[in-house]
Amino acid sequence: MESLQNHLLLAMPALNDSFFERSVIYLCEHNEQGAMGLMVNKPIGVDVNELLKQMQLEDYRTIESINSQVLLGGPVAQEKGFVLHTPQSQWSSSQQISDQLMLTTSRDVLTSLGNDQAPENFIVALGYAGWKRDQLEQELADNAWLTIPVDIDILFNTPHDERWVKATQSLGFDISQLSSLTGHG
Repeated sequence: MESLQNHLLLAMPALNDSFFERSVIYLCEHNEQGAMGLMVNKPIGVDVNELLKQMQLEDYRTIESINSQVLLGGPVAQEKGFVLHTPQSQWSSSQQISDQLMLTTSRDVLTSLGNDQAPENFIVALGYAGWKRDQLEQELADNAWLTIPVDIDILFNTPHDERWVKATQSLGFDISQLSSLTGHG
């Protein structure tokens, strides 16, 4: 099995009317036990600044960036927060996913977001998407998802509502022309 960790899953058009309709999911982990990822294109209507204010943090400055919206990371454990961020050595609680990205559930990175210690780029998400052993592989075989290597520009510089379109355009064809039927006989 080839790991799709550090790839983006792009929902196929056939996933309309589902929780994952037009979703872009960053795969943080993919191995024999299953997969875990964060949806990176569905804001929940809460600003990160609001969240930081509720946490009553000191030394806090307003964050003005494209990723200042809290995102719905997925349907599992929506009360749990995740911060996907660019690497910094001081975050021992963050898991290194690639040379470009780290993931944490620790409060320390969250508390840094309004000050000089903040990672250059970050995404704050509540909940995650999870797949048990062989489940994601079956969904890929069923043509529910397309995959591309992660594109940092899509994650951190593309508006949320444009991420699915930009990611699918990077494939080099019009995804709306794809059939949801598989070619398996």
